[in-house]
Amino acid sequence: MFENLTDKLQRVFKNLRGQGKLTEEHLDAALGQIREALLDGDVNVGVADELLAKIRAKALGSEVLLQLSPDQHVVKIVRDELSELLGKHAKPLFASRPPSVWLIVGLQGSGKTTTTGKLAKWLSTHGHRPLVVSTDVYRPAAREQLAQVARAVGLPYWAAAETNKPMEIARGAIREAKLSAYDVILVDTAGRLHIDDELMNELGELKRDLQPAEILFIADAMIGQDAVRSAGEFHRRLGLTGVVLTKLDGDARGGAALSIGKVTGAPVKFVGLGEKYDALEGFYPERIVSRVLGMGDVMTLIEKAEQAVDSKKAAELERKLRRSEFTLEDFRDQLRQLRKMGPLEQVMDMLPKLGPLANLPKDAQVDEGRLKRVEAIINSMTAAERDDHSLIDGKRRKRIARGSGTSVQEVNQVLKQYMQMRRMIKQFGPAAAKGKLRGLGKLAGMS
Repeated sequence: MFENLTDKLQRVFKNLRGQGKLTEEHLDAALGQIREALLDGDVNVGVADELLAKIRAKALGSEVLLQLSPDQHVVKIVRDELSELLGKHAKPLFASRPPSVWLIVGLQGSGKTTTTGKLAKWLSTHGHRPLVVSTDVYRPAAREQLAQVARAVGLPYWAAAETNKPMEIARGAIREAKLSAYDVILVDTAGRLHIDDELMNELGELKRDLQPAEILFIADAMIGQDAVRSAGEFHRRLGLTGVVLTKLDGDARGGAALSIGKVTGAPVKFVGLGEKYDALEGFYPERIVSRVLGMGDVMTLIEKAEQAVDSKKAAELERKLRRSEFTLEDFRDQLRQLRKMGPLEQVMDMLPKLGPLANLPKDAQVDEGRLKRVEAIINSMTAAERDDHSLIDGKRRKRIARGSGTSVQEVNQVLKQYMQMRRMIKQFGPAAAKGKLRGLGKLAGMS
């Protein structure tokens, strides 16, 4: 989502390189380009102008540090000001005595119901016992849709089939939560195509009666500044505690993510990064800023790796690597764990576009289907062949190709990639790490 903004900012910083001194003329030219990049990225005009005024004041009001070049100095100031604009990481709120009520609000079509399921999944993986309930009695099959979402994530749903009154449904969910020891109730509320008094009055009554710990506005990041304006109006009438930005993995310009907290006064707490129910993350402003400036998001990448990697298998792999016993079976296991980290385009996007990784291909298209074919090829081998690749002669390659529904050429490519990775693992140095990354790109079919 931030790729266009990142590219334009990188060009601005590149133009500042080689300048012996940061003059006011150079700074104004750079700020003009930064403003253009921000507005093209759909950042709110007022937010962009306020941000640039602060950057200019800081850049001219301080000495360039001896260890920093002019472009590095401007990058540092831009990073600091963007971080301040987005605020600090806002943790979810819970009531002092369970159950905590989270009111999920937003316009119709923003993804409230799906996001409710994602939030429930996130809560369950963080040690909570959530219960989901829908008070949308107006949209046909809205309650059944949430019931299906709850089944998909394997979490309980309160149906309250005996009533069609939103308040009674919510109160019944609270009683059930207390009886069954659920500690968070996610209330998926009704939406409209536009903001109206009827909607706001109903939400206001739910807020007064339920005393929610969280009132989360679901904003579709693809809508851009329209989502920002809607969030601002909801915040004015309800007092939002946070915002959830959905579809942050899409191809929108990304300015809503940078503007919405400043304009509404409600912090972004979660971001949706895909269609799967586990594709929801806490919002860490410093990580977003790092990605916008082309510095990657290494912390999120590490967290994803920690969740995907089996610790026992990792220890076993480490032992094998020390003994140079990296087999095709290990190769397959590594691919499986890599795929658990999510879409590979997102993984590559988290890598810093600096230093040895600066030349990674832009707009890299990762062929997820190719990874599946690689796994099918290795699965079509016998246990002995996976343990000792030297057994795989021409005749066996034909058999493996037939068994996996691929070609002998693809089998040869997999074996070649495996041998390259095996050689680089033996070296295990900085050059090897770079080569491994390039090898991964080739394996995944990046073009």
